[in-house]
Amino acid sequence: MNNALLSLLHLTDPTLPIGGFSHSAGLETYVQNGIIKNGATAKEFITEMLTRNLQYTDAAVVSLAYDAAVANDIEKILELDVECTAVKLPLEMRQASNKLGIRLMKIFQPIYKSAIADQYKEAMQTQSAMGHYCIVFGIYAQALGISKEDALHGFYYNAAVGFVTNSVKLIPLGQQDGQQILFSLQSLIQDLVKNTLEPDKNLIGLCCTGFDIRSMQHEKLYSRLYMS
Repeated sequence: MNNALLSLLHLTDPTLPIGGFSHSAGLETYVQNGIIKNGATAKEFITEMLTRNLQYTDAAVVSLAYDAAVANDIEKILELDVECTAVKLPLEMRQASNKLGIRLMKIFQPIYKSAIADQYKEAMQTQSAMGHYCIVFGIYAQALGISKEDALHGFYYNAAVGFVTNSVKLIPLGQQDGQQILFSLQSLIQDLVKNTLEPDKNLIGLCCTGFDIRSMQHEKLYSRLYMS
């Protein structure tokens, strides 16, 4: 076992205290509207989120932020920050990305020194950058010596675990049902990682409009368990 593997497990740990458990990415709206109501519809939601949302937004930005960190290109990081903010149309999704990014930075920055992470933090403090989770993730994956391919595997898996956990709580599903969904996503995650190693920059922001609409509707739900 090497340090890179342990670092990957640490960076992608679903129990990392950054507040990821409190965000549903609009899933709560789908459940309250009766659209997602069992294991089959939960799997469909998670599959669509991974393939038609994350692949062209956060996961693509992780990949590009990793490359920018390799090149020590803070200007590219700041460009990605602006672009990431622009493609997150729902307010609560932007806020969630910002909060997760700040908390992830607070955990790793005091322990693992990275010049470009320090520059990004300074931009966040001066409000010249919003500070997105996916960018911080990409920066620290590179700083920790994790390969980009492994980092993307971890990023997609972490997202899938979050969606499954939320589905189990909200629908609700049995724990075994949730684990079966995770098992079924393994080959999909492999394919998504291959697609995201060299993302098409022209496709960043490509997303199903329905996800954005449900996230916006979540802001107005009468009762809710999740922050987004």
